[in-house]
Amino acid sequence: MGKYYRIFLVLVAVFCVTVSANAQQAKQNLVKANPMSPLVRTGSFFYERALNEDMSVQLGFFYSGASISDTRFRGFGITPEFRYYVSEARQAPSGIYVAPFLRYQNFDLSTEVNDASATISAMGGGLLVGTQRVLSNVISLEAFIGPSYASLNFKGADGDGYDWDTGFFDGFGVRFGFTVGLAL
Repeated sequence: MGKYYRIFLVLVAVFCVTVSANAQQAKQNLVKANPMSPLVRTGSFFYERALNEDMSVQLGFFYSGASISDTRFRGFGITPEFRYYVSEARQAPSGIYVAPFLRYQNFDLSTEVNDASATISAMGGGLLVGTQRVLSNVISLEAFIGPSYASLNFKGADGDGYDWDTGFFDGFGVRFGFTVGLAL
């Protein structure tokens, strides 16, 4: 967990040094992180680029080494998004937005119970509603929520018949989050 915080702090320090002193010009790029993800042994990072006043694209990446109960998850996910900002008073990447997204996830699972292991890959997508503010043209704060759906591909070596619960990755769910970032 401390490793991800150190990486995030180094990134923040590097970008703070390189941020332009000209606060009047709107920034087109954001580099963001989910500050809560290290609590579950995950690093979650995003890059957003404004295309015009109403639209932007974002690419998210996460890596996890989490453990839940007796199961260890180790893997990554990639999430591309298209964002349409509906706020007339603000321009992208600030304001309220609607964002369809796709997500690919791949995890290796292992448990000490019967030395069972498995691989999960999931492909899905959904629709988010969120709000983002860029404060002083430097710091971004964002919150989002929306429905998602994923289709699971499971390959397991069951050991002595270990029963994997894959319901968390398969079917309908809710995607939500909070990010903090820097405008470039």
